[in-house]
Order: sequence, then C-alpha cells, then structure tokens
Amino acid sequence: MPRPGDLPMIVAVTAGLGLLIALAGIWLMWRLRTRSIGVMLAVVVVVAVTATLAGVVAIINKMIIEGATKDFVLSVVAVGGLVGLGVAFVLARRVVGESRRLVEAVRRSPFTAPAGLPAELQTIANTLEEAYVRERALEEARRELVAWVSHDLRTPLAGMRAMAEALEDGVVSDPETVARYHGQIKLEVERLSAMVDDLFELSRIHAGALRLSRARIGLADLVADTLAGAEPLARAKGVVLTAEASAAVPVEADAGALGRALGNLVVNAIRHTPSDQSVVLRAGVDASGMACLSVTDCCGGIPEEDLPRVFEVAFRGETARTPTADGGAGLGLAIAQGIVEAHDGVIEVVNDGPGCRFEIRLPLVGG
Repeated sequence: MPRPGDLPMIVAVTAGLGLLIALAGIWLMWRLRTRSIGVMLAVVVVVAVTATLAGVVAIINKMIIEGATKDFVLSVVAVGGLVGLGVAFVLARRVVGESRRLVEAVRRSPFTAPAGLPAELQTIANTLEEAYVRERALEEARRELVAWVSHDLRTPLAGMRAMAEALEDGVVSDPETVARYHGQIKLEVERLSAMVDDLFELSRIHAGALRLSRARIGLADLVADTLAGAEPLARAKGVVLTAEASAAVPVEADAGALGRALGNLVVNAIRHTPSDQSVVLRAGVDASGMACLSVTDCCGGIPEEDLPRVFEVAFRGETARTPTADGGAGLGLAIAQGIVEAHDGVIEVVNDGPGCRFEIRLPLVGG
C-alpha cells in the first residue's frame, strides 16, 4: 500500500511523464495539422490515455501497487482507453461527415447553408451564405451599372458623332447652326467627363482607396458653400433653394469630400423638385447628440419599395435610362453614401410631407 510520504513522488512522476507525452502529442498534431479533424481527435485521446497509462505503470514499477491490484488497475485503464478511442472515432466520423456536407453545399450553386451542423460549422455555413448573398448582390449591381452606363454613354456619343459628321461633311454651314452644334458637343463632353469622374470616385470608394484630409470644420460654412454652388442650377430650374444652419456645429471631416456628398444630395433634390417648389438645407444637432445635415425636397415622395434601394449604384427609380441634359449615371447618391460612411457617419432617406428628406449624421466634435 502507498505511504503518505509517497504522494509527492507520485505527483512528480505522473506530471513529468504527462508533460513529455503532451509535448510528443503536440509535435505529432503539428505534423498532422493538414490531416482530417478525426485524426486530430484520435491523437488527443491517445495522448490522454497514454499519459494516464504511463503514470500508472511508473507507479506500479515503484512497487506502490503490487499483485492482483496491479492487473485490475491496468485492465481498467486499458478498457477506459479503448472506450475513449471508440467515442473519439464516433465523434470524428460525425465531424468529418458534417464537414463534407458543408463542402458539398458550398460547391452547389446557389449556396444555401445546410441545417443541423455542429455550432461552429453552422456559424461558418451561415457566414458563407451571407457572403454569397452579398457577392450576388454586388455582381448584379455591377452588371446593372455596366448596362446602364453603357446606355448613358451610347446616347450622347451617337449624338456627338452625328453632329461631328454633319460638320465634317458640310451638311450644316450656317454660323448659327455650327455654333449650336459646337456648344452641344461641348456640353455633352462635359457631362460625359463628369460621369467618368463619378465612376472613378465610386471605384476609389469601393476599393477603400478614398483618402480623407480631416480637419475641424463648421457645418454652417459647408452649407453656405453648397448653397452658393447649387444656386445657378436651382435658378435655372425655377426651384427656391434656402438654408437653415445653426451657428456652431463642429465636426471632424474632409471639407471637400463632405461638400461633394452634400452637393450630390442637393443636386439630386433640385432635379426631382418641380419648378416654383423649394429645397431646404438644414444643419444642426439632432436629439441623439449627432451633427445632422438634411436636404428636404418636394419630389412627391419615394415609393416605399424603392426606399431601401435609393443608395444603390445606378439606381434612379425609373425604367427609362435615357439621360437628360443635367442627368448623370445615377451614381451621386452612392458616392454620397460612401463618403459619409468613410467619415464614420450614416446617411438615410425618409418621405416627408410633399417630398423626401435625406439626412447625414456625423459624430459631433466637442467644444
């Protein structure tokens, strides 16, 4: 029978052997790191059983356990090890089978996350399904953008080619018509150049290459600059453009980029507001303590089913894609969203009275 003084020796022997076997098991698992999870589980069980068995054998050899007791202990440990290996084998088959089921689901198109997987694999499957949904949505948006931009480019290019050929062939020769053709070609070139600039800006936003030069600015100054820039367009359209801005609403932002986002919202509001109606810019602090920029128009509202799509690339809420004289490729709102989100802000749209209200919320800088 073991004596009380043998306990430190038992602990030291079993701990030393256990450490050596654990290190060997870790090394073996590292060598087998690219193999099946079932193999990994088998190694874990073998290491545990081997460590226990080695400790028992070492103690027996120290004559702490003798005779029939030794055989009983060894038999119990051996049976326990076999039971552990059996359970590990069953568990490994389940994990491998569920992993293969997930792989087969991934290879099918479209991908749908299988149900009933172990918690970790189910999380991976659900995450993959969300990623596939986002990827399909982005791919669909890219296809729509290419189709719509191609249409928007084809129409003015065809007109410019016809006018250029007419000038080249001498079909038009009177100075007034020639001047009008030149002016129209210049106008279309400027519009196409703006469209290309929008595409370039949007590509920078999606690529995460938008670089902001942040500084402390006041929203009242930003509103005043935007109002001055959009006034000619509003006057030509017959839209009344007004502003209401608090004296001091400081934010940390890139004035040029944020001004472009606000300008896109204002231009969009003017384009969709009938003559003799109004567009109102507001700057202040909302109830949650965020700096808030809003643009309210009289566009007649946006259908509820279209509200979630307003900031999608190339969405213009219309089936006809023929551009107008002041139209674009439908990128302005998508660019505004990208700029606002780069400033750690949020942009939203809601129907409000005779039109809709676009709101930009940004973190407020303390005084």
